[in-house]
Amino acid sequence: MTISSSLSAGVAGLNANATRLATISDNISNSSTYGYKRSTADFQALVVGGMNGAGIQPAGGVRATTQRLIDEHGPLISTSNPTDISVSGRGLLPVINEAYLDLEGEDRPMLVTTTGSFRTDQDGNLKTETGLVLLGWPADADGNVNTYPRDTVTALEPVRVQVNQQSGDPTTRMNFGVNLPATDTEFGATGDELPLSIEYFGNLGTSETLNVAFTPSVPAADGDPPTNTWTMAIRDTASAGALVGEYTLVFDDSRANGGTLASVTVVSGGAYDASNGTLDLAVGGGPMEMTIGKIGDPNGLTQLSDSFAPVSISKDGSPVGNLTSVEIDVNGYVTATYDTGFTRTIYQVPLVDVPNPNGMISHSNQTYQVSPQSGSFFLWDAGDGPTGEVIGFTREGSTTDVAGELTNLIQTQRAYSSNAKVIQTVDEMLQETTNIKR
Repeated sequence: MTISSSLSAGVAGLNANATRLATISDNISNSSTYGYKRSTADFQALVVGGMNGAGIQPAGGVRATTQRLIDEHGPLISTSNPTDISVSGRGLLPVINEAYLDLEGEDRPMLVTTTGSFRTDQDGNLKTETGLVLLGWPADADGNVNTYPRDTVTALEPVRVQVNQQSGDPTTRMNFGVNLPATDTEFGATGDELPLSIEYFGNLGTSETLNVAFTPSVPAADGDPPTNTWTMAIRDTASAGALVGEYTLVFDDSRANGGTLASVTVVSGGAYDASNGTLDLAVGGGPMEMTIGKIGDPNGLTQLSDSFAPVSISKDGSPVGNLTSVEIDVNGYVTATYDTGFTRTIYQVPLVDVPNPNGMISHSNQTYQVSPQSGSFFLWDAGDGPTGEVIGFTREGSTTDVAGELTNLIQTQRAYSSNAKVIQTVDEMLQETTNIKR
């Protein structure tokens, strides 16, 4: 009966507008919630029977569907905490509830979020105040992140930072730029060796020294040309002063390449790689690559004029230091900084992407879970592929537009009142119908 269907349509209208009111109230109440994604309520008409021109129009009513717009982005708000992080662009941060930390691999239910204020807990885990622990891939002792599968959470671990941690950075590379006096290879020179000491740091953070001695080859007779030849002997304090390398160096005296290396002959010790100008030294503090320059290279060892001077000596590594701060860069690398100036990458936080972000299941605390409607996830490096960057010192604000929600609230109130009026009118008409019998 048409009048009865009108009553049902009015009730459906009340229910639909009540649903819309719930989404509006939820949005307004979370207008200051970091990372909140607003919800919308859409109405769809229900059509039951009836044909055009039939003279009968049964009221089908309306049905409300809600959706959370996870792919919308709120404003980035600056903070003073380096581990307050947000995603600028597409992608979400992988997290896990602290209650599931004891689980391993695929048994860990991964959640995702777009922002979080992470701080270390009693175990050093980076965790929000609501118990969400940040996940990432661990780096090795050299700060390198291995290649991990991108379609599984098996390799992801809680990002753990030991605040009282000490760490050292062993020296693995050294650039050795020294000028040797050309006059010391002429007839009449004393032939005295020229010593040079260079500090480096061993695998255990100890300070060690390479003692390098340059001994010139002097012509035997007056009138003989300069030899332009030196013997370089390298001794290592970590090896009890043992000789770890001896090399014969011959320098070019031509107009085009005068003063640069012409040849390097290995007497003992590690090999010389002419393609990149390096020596492989087996020192007591660990293997080391020393760059002395390629043949004809003016930036390594040189022999010019009458001065002996270390022109450019640089090395990596640092002594043992205490952890002072942790930051996350735009590519998701978690970097620890020590009071000695040494920095090391300890984790990489990937970004999670799905084909349909709005299809994910919503949970409390602005977290979401992959669902069949969202599609399978993939772990991207931040700033790579479709994903955006990870921004530290920021939180993402709510996507709620309070002015727009208040406007929707007025419209919803009017629509609700109109549907209530329909029910009241149907009630009066039914009353008239029952009065016919009287």
